[in-house]
Amino acid sequence: MKHLKNKKILVTGGAGFIGSHLTKRLVQMGAKVSVIVKYNSIIDCPRLSNIWDKIKIIESDLRNTDSVCHMNKLNFDIVFHLAAYNHVGDSFKHVFENVNSNLLSTINLLNHGPKIKKFIHMGTSEIYGVQKKLPFNISENPNPMSPYGVTKYASELFALLKSKHTKIDILCVRPFNTFGPFQSEKAIIPEIIIKCIQNKEIKTTPGKQTREFNYIDNIIDGILILNKKVKNSLVPINIGSNKPISILNLVKKIHKYSFSESKLKIGSLNYRPNEIWKMQANNTFLLSKGWRPQITFDTGLKKTIEWYRNFNNLYLDKKASFKTL
Repeated sequence: MKHLKNKKILVTGGAGFIGSHLTKRLVQMGAKVSVIVKYNSIIDCPRLSNIWDKIKIIESDLRNTDSVCHMNKLNFDIVFHLAAYNHVGDSFKHVFENVNSNLLSTINLLNHGPKIKKFIHMGTSEIYGVQKKLPFNISENPNPMSPYGVTKYASELFALLKSKHTKIDILCVRPFNTFGPFQSEKAIIPEIIIKCIQNKEIKTTPGKQTREFNYIDNIIDGILILNKKVKNSLVPINIGSNKPISILNLVKKIHKYSFSESKLKIGSLNYRPNEIWKMQANNTFLLSKGWRPQITFDTGLKKTIEWYRNFNNLYLDKKASFKTL
């Protein structure tokens, strides 16, 4: 994708899981990348440590209008807006944090931020919530089941509204569950992997609910292909494999691939009251643009397990080398 070479690009949430992978890919492609972080400190942004000297760091809190206004003299060819509060379960305890981080930040960025030619809004499959039909089609009415899903939907609606009243080329994407190296252990895959590596007991629900999990590189491919081939879409676009797996089978695969001795206590936890039973992406449009997942789920899972094994040895183990520094 040589079309991004020397393009001025801003990534919000660039120190996060998906954002850091996207930022590294953009740097590899020769783009001039700026990243918004809350603190201009490599200690607070370890995911970006190996490219820290290749990107421009902008310290700003997108929830704060005054902070965002300091950027209004800047200009960018493309903004990838990934900054968000992103934990579904914890969002019930932090409703206002979700409103501020997911909705207010988008409003501030589009109303008071830098001059932008193209704006890519990162939504979520959680916007769909509970649906009667599979796979999830963009024509279905959103039915989010958490403050996270509600505020991400509101953020998406504001971006789409802005596209109707400005000359900004705005594109909203809805990636489905993503996994890979550097993901927080609050997410289910790294949580289970770490417990398996450490041979700790694993408690789960019966695990009949299904999700599709997409390896990070495949999601980044989807974002970049849509950026290149779609202009000013008035409807969001799914990014996902359309290949769901039950949580039960997911846990069993991780247990097997990590050669774990952990005791599995399947069914020892209750389902969440607002559980979404099935999530699956209709990816027909994405496929029509030439996207294909380059890394299979099983290959991605094995890569991820190996990464967390190294992470465990470096940071988490009682004899971890990082703790001896």
